[in-house]
Amino acid sequence: MSRIAPTLAALAAQGRKALIPYVMAGHPGLATTVPLMHAMVAAGANIIELGIPFSDPMADGPVIQKAGEAALRLGVGTSDVLAMVREFRAQDRTTPVVLMGYANPVECYNLQHGADGFVKDAAAAGVDGVLIVDYPPEECEAFAATLRAHDLDLIFLLAPTSTDARMDLVARVASGYVYYVSLKGVTGAGHLDTAAVEAMLPRIRAHVSVPVGVGFGIRDAQTAQAIGRVADAVVIGSRLIQLLESSPQGQEIAEVESFLRNVRQALDA
Repeated sequence: MSRIAPTLAALAAQGRKALIPYVMAGHPGLATTVPLMHAMVAAGANIIELGIPFSDPMADGPVIQKAGEAALRLGVGTSDVLAMVREFRAQDRTTPVVLMGYANPVECYNLQHGADGFVKDAAAAGVDGVLIVDYPPEECEAFAATLRAHDLDLIFLLAPTSTDARMDLVARVASGYVYYVSLKGVTGAGHLDTAAVEAMLPRIRAHVSVPVGVGFGIRDAQTAQAIGRVADAVVIGSRLIQLLESSPQGQEIAEVESFLRNVRQALDA
């Protein structure tokens, strides 16, 4: 079992909601990621989603795509991301880490390191789960079984357009939590309709037994609080990337930590 289920169960027992920040590995610099991860935990993050840079993302909006491109220019690859997780684990053995990315880097890693090399090395590094945006659930049963054998969770996206049949497919292979995309579009796009999210979650829970996190469009503490009233977890990504880019040099991590502390306080209020 990964760290994810016990973490979410402990929060639920306390009547609290999980705060899950997303950052792109290697952005805004190679030396920033691990200190940033520790700072986010200090601010109240319960699970960290760490992006694997990829040149052709399909779900990332312009903010996260730009961050991924910047990381690629620095030469950040999948091996570097795993090294960052190993470095994080040297000080933090308890906070779950989820890698979020696309099939191409995973497949390329396996070509270089052997069959199931990505899963084996991710587990050895201290990863708890993976979310591969373009791995459809109907083609993931073998991959999910390999992950489970290494105590890793396979996390899926659900969207406002997801059918009941699609949710049933996801429920067969998903573990850890599912990530509900709160709006139609890419990360950071559009206006979040909290009433629509509230209406959708009972339908999702009728099919999926794992906790439900909500992301795409949560940009402030007030919105996070509203989503936290109905979801099990709140995921924030694009807003953090923007803070990293707009903060004065040397203050980036402190700005993100301050922002997340406010979100944590709102979720706990």
